[in-house]
Amino acid sequence: MKIACLLVSLLLSVCIQAQQNRTPWSNKMVESHGLVDFYCNTHHQDMLGTTGWDYVSGLVANAVLKAWEAYPEKTAYYQAVKDFADFSLDEDGSFIKDPEGKSALRPSNIDDYPAGRIYFTLYKEELRKGNTKDANRYRTAATLIRNTLKYHHSRIAPGLPGSGGFFHKAIYPDQMWLDGLYMGSPIYAEWQHYFSDTTSAANQQQSWDDITCQFKTIHQYTYNAEAQLNYHAWSANPTDANSFWANRNAPFLGASKEFWGRGMGWYFAALADVLEYLPKTHKDYAAVLKIYHQVAEGLSKRQDKASGVWYQLLAYNAATRADGKGDKVAGKTFNVGTQPNYLEASCSAIFTYAYLKGIRLGLLDSKKYLPVAAKAYDGLLKTFIREKENKTDIIQICASAGLGPAKDPSRTGTINYYLAGKDVTITQNEGKAIGTFIMASVEYENYLKRK
Repeated sequence: MKIACLLVSLLLSVCIQAQQNRTPWSNKMVESHGLVDFYCNTHHQDMLGTTGWDYVSGLVANAVLKAWEAYPEKTAYYQAVKDFADFSLDEDGSFIKDPEGKSALRPSNIDDYPAGRIYFTLYKEELRKGNTKDANRYRTAATLIRNTLKYHHSRIAPGLPGSGGFFHKAIYPDQMWLDGLYMGSPIYAEWQHYFSDTTSAANQQQSWDDITCQFKTIHQYTYNAEAQLNYHAWSANPTDANSFWANRNAPFLGASKEFWGRGMGWYFAALADVLEYLPKTHKDYAAVLKIYHQVAEGLSKRQDKASGVWYQLLAYNAATRADGKGDKVAGKTFNVGTQPNYLEASCSAIFTYAYLKGIRLGLLDSKKYLPVAAKAYDGLLKTFIREKENKTDIIQICASAGLGPAKDPSRTGTINYYLAGKDVTITQNEGKAIGTFIMASVEYENYLKRK
């Protein structure tokens, strides 16, 4: 441990000196692909300020806003995020629209909520400036999202295991995915932190109970204590046609089959982000913190020793490949290929963010996890970042991954799917890696400033 700490100190000393002599990596990525020229899955976006409502563009916007908070002289960063917010918001903040003018908050679609996390910082800043009209718009919009989630989002019904858990989407009934914990819980927790003074004490208590219930539920059904990892998703009704990918037998009844990197990344970041606001006096604080520690411990053991980053499928290394035979579902064959497991940028970036944030907040032991985080950040730069002329690119990104529904039997949740699935392509400059890299960089740069 002493040797590891010494190496980290030397690495940080070099980084601090380098930081003083160059543009911060967060700024490079914001200016290369945060404000302009990025992808939401496979859809190219020219400018952040005119990009429609989406969890990917929202992630990029939130990351750019974090960069502005760290570098407030970069006023263009703030303006781009404000433009993004205003592009989809009506005059009084009571309606968030998609590019076709319809509601961007589709029925029980948990991916539609996290872009609203930008509203809290925008609210504070516009209020500081005396712009109460826009501040109130952002507060109204944040409240719309929170209330839609809390009161109208479909949940696992009483009588089923995991009762009260949020559906991932309406098309995935009775399913919870690790991804969904990041999409719903942090904005719910931030609203409780900033605006719950408008609700009763009983409502506040019930809301925090609701938030912690989501983590306790999904962890109970997806955590494999032997592997120290969480399966990507879980269905409370594994015999449902939309849950054809789910285990039908104990001990992981209803769970999917593999440990997907970005899914665990969303989960790890959600834990860090919610613990920032969850009152320490809450009855479930210790339970949620324990889950966070379990995730941190498990992921540290899966960090690639050579590169410092993580694989697409966390339980394997590059020796694992799609088997060339594919998956048979209802007499048809899908996911045929021999692609190898690979080091993946978005999960590696979001893990790095969640470690560094946990260290900053005092949630994680810095002596134990700073070596992990420092090696990871160095690995991000060496493995995934490429500079050409005046552009900073990020490569080796999993474009997308999911499970089902019944109408899409190719999304099987197998090794073959995560490596050779038609939608699980490897791309570059995609928002899920751009945003998480900016967030990890801001945390790292702020750490160096404190040294």
